[in-house]
Amino acid sequence: MKTSLKLLSELVKIPDHNPDLLIAKYRAFCRQMPIMYFILISSTWALAATHMPVAPAWLTLAIPTVFTVISAARVVFWWKSRKEIPTAAYALTALKRTQRLSIGIASAFTLWSFLLYPYGDAYQQSHIAFYMAITVISCIFCLMHVRSAAFFVAVIVNGTFIVFFTATGHATFIAIAINILLVSFGMLAVLVVNYRNFERMISAQQQTQALSNENLRLANIDSLTGLPNRRAFFNHLGEAFQTATDNSARLAIGVIDLDGFKPVNDLYGHSSGDRLLVEVSNRLRREFSSDDLFLSRLGGDEFAFVISDIAIDRDVVGEGNRMCALLRSPFHLPEATIMISGSIGIAVFPDLASTSEELFDRADYALYHGKRQKRGNSTLFTARHVAEIHRDARIEQTLKQANLAEELSVVFQPIVDVLRQQTTGFEALARWNSKVLGTVSPAQFIPIAERAGIIGSLTRPLLKKALRAASKWPGDLRLSFNLSAQDLNSPEAVTGIIAIIETSGFDAARLDLEITETAFIHDTSQARRSVEMLRQIGCGISLDDFGTGYSSLTSLHSLPLTKIKIDHSFVHDIQDNPASEKIVRSVLTLSREMGLDAIVEGVECAEEMAVIRHLGARFVQGYLFSKPLEEAAIPGFLASGRDDGTLLTQTA
Repeated sequence: MKTSLKLLSELVKIPDHNPDLLIAKYRAFCRQMPIMYFILISSTWALAATHMPVAPAWLTLAIPTVFTVISAARVVFWWKSRKEIPTAAYALTALKRTQRLSIGIASAFTLWSFLLYPYGDAYQQSHIAFYMAITVISCIFCLMHVRSAAFFVAVIVNGTFIVFFTATGHATFIAIAINILLVSFGMLAVLVVNYRNFERMISAQQQTQALSNENLRLANIDSLTGLPNRRAFFNHLGEAFQTATDNSARLAIGVIDLDGFKPVNDLYGHSSGDRLLVEVSNRLRREFSSDDLFLSRLGGDEFAFVISDIAIDRDVVGEGNRMCALLRSPFHLPEATIMISGSIGIAVFPDLASTSEELFDRADYALYHGKRQKRGNSTLFTARHVAEIHRDARIEQTLKQANLAEELSVVFQPIVDVLRQQTTGFEALARWNSKVLGTVSPAQFIPIAERAGIIGSLTRPLLKKALRAASKWPGDLRLSFNLSAQDLNSPEAVTGIIAIIETSGFDAARLDLEITETAFIHDTSQARRSVEMLRQIGCGISLDDFGTGYSSLTSLHSLPLTKIKIDHSFVHDIQDNPASEKIVRSVLTLSREMGLDAIVEGVECAEEMAVIRHLGARFVQGYLFSKPLEEAAIPGFLASGRDDGTLLTQTA
């Protein structure tokens, strides 16, 4: 008994626990209800037509007309609703309303049918039986997605039909009633099966959609930090850019690069690097989480943000500077307390950018420019950068088309031993006199050549010219020559350099090859192998610009170096800068402890030289002694200052 009541309750109740199922029922219902009302209207008028000769007009015309008006109104309603996607609450309300209407409509049509029964002969009475049977069958199938409504229609129409026609005592009508009873049970059984299949289908679609949504979420989330990833960033940027364009609003993006992240990986391992990235993301997310700031991790140690509907540029730059300040605060990891910083490039739409791609590229350029000029700060892309981009693009194209063997030349800056008061060697410096652009500064064309991946085509002719000139020097003078990261990133490139050295006739033991720490950033193992190959033929290896980067101590520890060069930025106005003096003192002490020569670059005045002497430096170079010399000027320079000690008298 309880099972039967439970089944009955299940049949008549509209489940409301699954919003997606309710919406799916509603949308399926919208498509089927116009068909059901069309069947009702057409069948009703067909029955009315057969009874018009014998039944009163209010039964054959008035009532069918009322039914038609009501049905037509419902058809219009459902037809308009067929493309709507309702809320679950609205769908539940509509389905319950349909359930109530089904009871009223089924009762009304059944009553009308029985009112016609006393009129007409056996054929017309059989038509009534046919009308009730076939119409209810059609209605049940049209109402299958609202199972309770179909159940009510079947019980009201067919239940009344069976009782009424069985009571007539006519054998044919009794047989029809029994047949309809059996068909009704079969139809309801099919209805229940189809309804459950429909529920399973919707459930399967929900599971598939949920899996798809989860996959989409995972595809747009950085698994390490939980921030949106590169894909999510560019999707958001595209949408935000379109919104800003449509609303004539301003939009800013910033690209963040961590300064000093690689040494954490080198010193403490990648797991510590990962923990640092998580701490960085958590810190940024806590301090800068807002509705109009979208923060993401692009990959590696690079992050980015989008700020929508900004007011003025300095607000964005101020936000970036706050981020930089936040990143300079210590990170306390289990392994150690880590100090890093962050550089940020910022670009603003619609200023100087017309597409989302261009906006990102310009923020990236501002980042690159900022890291060259002053790390650890935010840099706004400006009109000056546009001019630089155009200038750099022209230089790059001219470089690629130039006769470099003819247009490139080498000048030499003396390296002086202040203890012996004589020149010990020269550093070769590149010069380019372009047939198209004229004289181009190496500070411009060398970084451009590195970014364009063509620095190797400059290294080879410059090295040949430097070695050819140095071959004419006295045998105790050394040559220093700069190599780029790309000159060390493949065995083939290093083999080519070795071939140039060995065929030059210049003793490799008198050659110091200067490298910067950037040579070790991307492929440390290959760079180390390249350096070892160069050491095997006798070349000295100098670490250039020591102190300006973050992996120098690691490089000192792991590479077969012979010299370090203290960057000129620590020498400028050293007499007035106690911090610079302490740094230079420490580096000189470190070099002595490690058995490495140290060369101090950029000495330009007697005051700087006095401090450098006091700190115990031995090898120096700078404008105080000489600007870079043409090859032809070297013999005169050596004759005037190398042998008689007058070169350094003025600085003693």
